[in-house]
Amino acid sequence: MTRWLKFLPAALALSGLWLSAVPAHAGVFDDDEARKAILELRSKQAQTETMLRTRLQELADQVQQLQRGLLDLNSQNEQLRAEMARMRGQEEQMLRDLSEVQRRQKDIQAGVDERMKKFEPQPVSVDGKDFSADPEEKKLYDDAMASLRNGDFDKAAGGLQNLMKRYPSSGYTDSARYWLGNAQYGLRQYKDAIVTFKAFLAGAPEHVRAPEGWLAVANCQAEMKDNKSARRTLEDLIKQFPKSEAAQAAKERLVSLK
Repeated sequence: MTRWLKFLPAALALSGLWLSAVPAHAGVFDDDEARKAILELRSKQAQTETMLRTRLQELADQVQQLQRGLLDLNSQNEQLRAEMARMRGQEEQMLRDLSEVQRRQKDIQAGVDERMKKFEPQPVSVDGKDFSADPEEKKLYDDAMASLRNGDFDKAAGGLQNLMKRYPSSGYTDSARYWLGNAQYGLRQYKDAIVTFKAFLAGAPEHVRAPEGWLAVANCQAEMKDNKSARRTLEDLIKQFPKSEAAQAAKERLVSLK
């Protein structure tokens, strides 16, 4: 045992060396792990940064694409607005052109209608008689009556005779004969006037102016100094139209013819 005790310091020294060596080895191991961890962290951080940069670049590219898309959309919108403005302008012009065409059509139609009226029969009413007359027929009568009212008996007589010649079946015939007799009376053509008035009375015995026609015949006869015929005519007038104003005038005229 003494012999083992002799070696004990050395053993203790060796064990101390061993024991002192163990912590040193553990520290080295810890540093390596830390370095590895740090390297892994750095690697992950680098990967993360790379991914972030990549993602940011992708986002930046997308933003640029969106910006370009917005610019394109703005450009298209401007083009659309310009096109719409152009189309509105064209539409407004087309509406103006259409309005002008419609106005011209109305003018043309009005002109055609006006020209057609010169040829189409027109409804007229004369002395209580309603009928249709051609525009020229009506004009002849109206012109003749205007001349009669102006005291131009010669022109009035010519116009009325022309009317009856050109339109022998005219609705104006009865009235035209009556007024022709008056025009002839104004021209002192008493014989012709009597013939005309008698033709009027024979053709329209119930005419509203028939009593005046009888009175006119009597006046012509009186102007011709044929008082006997005048009185007979006045008496016939009173018998046929006793309540007429012409009959009252006939009674007064009979007194003057006695």
